[in-house]
Amino acid sequence: MLFAFLCKDKPGHLQVRLDTRPAHVEHLTALNAAGTLKFAGPFLGEDGKPTGSLVVVEAADLAAAEKIAADDPYAKAGLFESVQVKAWNWVFNNPANA
Repeated sequence: MLFAFLCKDKPGHLQVRLDTRPAHVEHLTALNAAGTLKFAGPFLGEDGKPTGSLVVVEAADLAAAEKIAADDPYAKAGLFESVQVKAWNWVFNNPANA
């Protein structure tokens, strides 16, 4: 099952994001290599700077997805004001359905 992580950065925490980015990218790279990561990227503010993240993973259930979200270095560094983990159905342009 697919799960979307809707992550909102804490205001004024851009430097935390920048400092933690290498570990975050390493984490996502490992998830990608395992076939768990489907796609990911930052939300951008009007100034073009990141304000949060969208990450979609495949996990057995909500608890497994929540663990993946909690293990993200951004989450561990306290970057996020909020994280919603929601089951998601990829209908359009899903490469698995091509």
